[in-house]
Amino acid sequence: FKCIASTYYRGAQAIVIVFDVNDVASLEHTRQWLADALKENDPSNVILFLVGSKKDLSTPAQYSLMEKDALKVAQEMQAEYWAVSSLTGENVRDFFFRVAALTFESSGPEWVPPLIPYTPTHPPFSPAGISSNESDLYLSTPRKKPKCCQ
Repeated sequence: FKCIASTYYRGAQAIVIVFDVNDVASLEHTRQWLADALKENDPSNVILFLVGSKKDLSTPAQYSLMEKDALKVAQEMQAEYWAVSSLTGENVRDFFFRVAALTFESSGPEWVPPLIPYTPTHPPFSPAGISSNESDLYLSTPRKKPKCCQ
């Protein structure tokens, strides 16, 4: 994978480095992943995000310790730090809205809706004019197979 990864990094507007909040070693590896991505991009032209995943698997005490280290790494990288849980959906939608809004803003359109300020402890991003039914985002029942594929 590392051999072809540079092809995917080239020309990126945003770089998202993800680690497991339950694995200190994965946080340490984020520095190398970022270095690899920045070989193909100008650091001044990309938006950086450090994302801790699997937050639902941590106790509050465990997460608190990891968060301190993650915030330190994010500051070194000059990246926004986000903690998410794919299982519960915590911060997933807000994170992707943030990435989309910042990359859209950095691409230079004539008009961009104002962004709500980011705070590392609890990102309050709420895009104006976008609404969705939360129950549709995380389906709890399996989907039925279409009849054409039986």
